[in-house]
Amino acid sequence: MTHIYDAAVIGAGIAGSVMAKSLADHGWDTVLFDRKTFPRHKVCGEFLSPESLAMLKKLGLREAVAALKPSAIKRTSLILSRGKPLEIALPGIAWGISRYQLDATLHQAALRAGVQLQTETTVMSVKPGEQGYLITTKQRGVVHEYQVRAVIAACGATAVSGLQSQTPRDAISIKGAHLGVKSHYTGLNMDGVVELYFFEGGYLGLSPIEDGFVNVAALLEREAFLKTDKSILGLIEAACARHSKLSDRLSSAQPVAGTQAAVAPVQLTRKPLAWDMFPRLGDAAMMLPPLCGDGMSMALRSVMLCAPFASRYLKGQISLVEWERDYTGAIHREFKGPLKWGHRLQGMLAVPYLPSVMLAAAKFTPGLADRFVQATRLKETEN
Repeated sequence: MTHIYDAAVIGAGIAGSVMAKSLADHGWDTVLFDRKTFPRHKVCGEFLSPESLAMLKKLGLREAVAALKPSAIKRTSLILSRGKPLEIALPGIAWGISRYQLDATLHQAALRAGVQLQTETTVMSVKPGEQGYLITTKQRGVVHEYQVRAVIAACGATAVSGLQSQTPRDAISIKGAHLGVKSHYTGLNMDGVVELYFFEGGYLGLSPIEDGFVNVAALLEREAFLKTDKSILGLIEAACARHSKLSDRLSSAQPVAGTQAAVAPVQLTRKPLAWDMFPRLGDAAMMLPPLCGDGMSMALRSVMLCAPFASRYLKGQISLVEWERDYTGAIHREFKGPLKWGHRLQGMLAVPYLPSVMLAAAKFTPGLADRFVQATRLKETEN
């Protein structure tokens, strides 16, 4: 007799791993797929906001992440090429932790909960069936089929055959798109601060992580960097050339071999999509501008919204139609404000001279910067 899993999660990043663990914690037989190997370095700000830490505690993961000894972060510094930086205190302590360490820890937590983890596994198709869905995968050249009652997508912007509305990655136009690059560095003293440097064509952040390393991650307009060195470190150097203070800051720092990663295109204008045949989590559902520094928080919150509906569906308490309706409504309510203000802030920073005006206004208007930052962030939840 064919084994039927209760749930399958596609994508083993933060949202997917935590969702799979949450389902397994509630007794559901869960399989978790990812097409790549782990651990690996990813383009990410590697910043766990104070809101994220509260959710990690509710999800039973805070102690496991704390054991990685993340850097404590207390404030953000916004730095233009001219003028003094704008310092903004965070609403609580944040953590800096690499995705290399974090993803591995979340995978171990999922495995301990009973999740079957399948990495280096490409999901070739997802088709509705009489008892749920039939998933076809390929792992090291071997094709497998899985019968599952419920499917959750946490695969970022990657298209999966069977997701009807998602635009394939190779069909996205270069126009208006961005690219993301990251590398870890040594030789930088951060003192509990995230530094954001703004320049023509993008911005770059320095964030302390574990073991004294610093994550250097940049979001760049592709068209503004077409004529530069296309290597990851070459693009970071090209960004430094556009900001003298950033160039000085990184002049004595050394990149850590093997920590470089890139992603393109980053489509910030992608519309939210909470459901496409089945629920979508994290970046698969929406793209919160990286500038907001709340991407990991968004991933965790989408899990906290979706997991209770998934359990109710698997228990037979709600229909698939009700799950779609209620989850889509919850995503809209929770993320409408942060998405709106995050995109507005991203758009304003792309206008020449406007960042200088914004920072000047924030310096002379007490509380303005704090209010703007809060508008882009998720609110506390009792769930």
